[in-house]
Amino acid sequence: MKITDLKMFPVGPFVYVKIITDEGIHGVGEASLSGRSLAVVGALGHIKPLLIGQDATRIEHIWQDIFRGTFWRGGPVLQSALAGIDIALWDLAGKALGVPTYRLLGGATRDKVLVYRHASIEGAKQLLDEGWKVLRISPIRCDGGFNQREATLRGIEYMGAARQAIGEEAEIIFEVHTRLTPPHAIELCNGIEEYHPFFVEDPIRSENPASFAMLRAHTNVPIGTGEQLPTKWQFRELIEQELIDYIRVDICHSGGITEGKKIAAMGEVHYQELACHYTGSPVSTAAMLHLNMSIPNCAVQEYAPPADWMNDVIPNDLRTEDGYLLPTDAPGLGLDLNEEAAAAYPHTPEEPTHLRREDGAVQDW
Repeated sequence: MKITDLKMFPVGPFVYVKIITDEGIHGVGEASLSGRSLAVVGALGHIKPLLIGQDATRIEHIWQDIFRGTFWRGGPVLQSALAGIDIALWDLAGKALGVPTYRLLGGATRDKVLVYRHASIEGAKQLLDEGWKVLRISPIRCDGGFNQREATLRGIEYMGAARQAIGEEAEIIFEVHTRLTPPHAIELCNGIEEYHPFFVEDPIRSENPASFAMLRAHTNVPIGTGEQLPTKWQFRELIEQELIDYIRVDICHSGGITEGKKIAAMGEVHYQELACHYTGSPVSTAAMLHLNMSIPNCAVQEYAPPADWMNDVIPNDLRTEDGYLLPTDAPGLGLDLNEEAAAAYPHTPEEPTHLRREDGAVQDW
């Protein structure tokens, strides 16, 4: 089964790929990179000639050739491009064999996958009444000039109010969005410990394991990070030194399902679990679902119901029940790409807001 074409579809803020074979079977993947998506489209254009004529069933070989076959490798742009290709190949493999992709990854290790929803205190009760069990709050805001001290104190207060409103049963993930320096992150983590967060997400930037070691030495709350890290090598020290508890891999930015399964295996040795980040697209959600169905150490994955227009572009069979994503028996990832609908939603630039501190200095987004 030879690859005959790779098509790229920048759709709204997302980038989808379709790999087509000489047997008439195709696979769909996602290569989105928030705010820098057209750079990924350019990378896919460079990679496309390498794919034509390749055996589509040699997924690991293709992954290695794209990653290692050039002197400059890795990074979020190249890894997002590789992710789109890899996810499409796994979708294609399942469709070719008539089985869901997770069956090819080792089979089901669970019956369903727990997900979490984004929430405010005001909207939490409705989500809980609908059956969602894990909520994520993000109170470290950057309205106007950002003041870390004020944001830290406001975040601690918000977490207390959220726990009081939600009660003790539901899990709460506290998202910091990498906006604090280590001293303020330590103050925040210690301040919310009594409210028992599921984990604190991205209390600081992810690049420096030494900073996580300092954070770990001064806090007791569970910590999750990783959505900014594009390869297993960037995760290595965080995992091996047990500096985090939850691995926040985003397989659309880190080489796809192939790399995600390897990162999960690295974490399994250290009793760490995946809490996957997503792009907000049905393809990202489905790809994570199949990965999480196949690994033993999945804790939770990020989820939001896709907008109607996204379901038009990506017809899918995603279903939720009582706070869980449910697998299906549909071949591959259980989705497709409607090229006509995709054309109706052209690329939209999505540069994140460039944040500033009170003195005008740049603040991490």
